[in-house]
Amino acid sequence: MPKVKTKSGAKKRFALTGTGKVKRKHAFKSHILTKKTTKQKRGLTHTGLVSSSDMSRVRQMLNI
Repeated sequence: MPKVKTKSGAKKRFALTGTGKVKRKHAFKSHILTKKTTKQKRGLTHTGLVSSSDMSRVRQMLNI
């Protein structure tokens, strides 16, 4: 049987914490930053956790 591969897009975007939760970065921080306020850009810098409704889909993509 072949090994099950992890989705390469998911492994670049998500990381596991020590307790098994899934960390994620905020969207809208990569380009067109001139029209966004400094406060908005600073808020998008911090990492967040994947919501419980999306957790099963993310775990399936990461093969956890």
